[in-house]
Amino acid sequence: MSETTAHAQSPAVRAAEHGQQHPIRLYLLVWGLLFVLSAFSYMVDYLGIQGYLRWTLILLFMMLKAGLIVAVFMHMAWERLALVYAILLPPLLVLVFVALMVSEADYTILTRLAFFGGGV
Repeated sequence: MSETTAHAQSPAVRAAEHGQQHPIRLYLLVWGLLFVLSAFSYMVDYLGIQGYLRWTLILLFMMLKAGLIVAVFMHMAWERLALVYAILLPPLLVLVFVALMVSEADYTILTRLAFFGGGV
């Protein structure tokens, strides 16, 4: 390939030819963030936080760590938008359906208790 042809190509084409390289600093930064988030998650248990706050914090830290791993280590941050939607949208929809089921659970149990009786 001539020198003028190489300059005429887009950066995406040149990156595809040579393989995509990310600086090691990015991976070390993400590793450090994962360490800090894990420490926060353990601190929730160590401090004895209970109730909804405990589960909210644990789930928040879990989702943040999973998001960092998927975005950087699985290279999803640099993928096409269609692929990102194909991989991330189904689990997101499952979470929406689970939230809908949770919101309907009280109604369902109250309906069953009214129909079948208290039993106690």
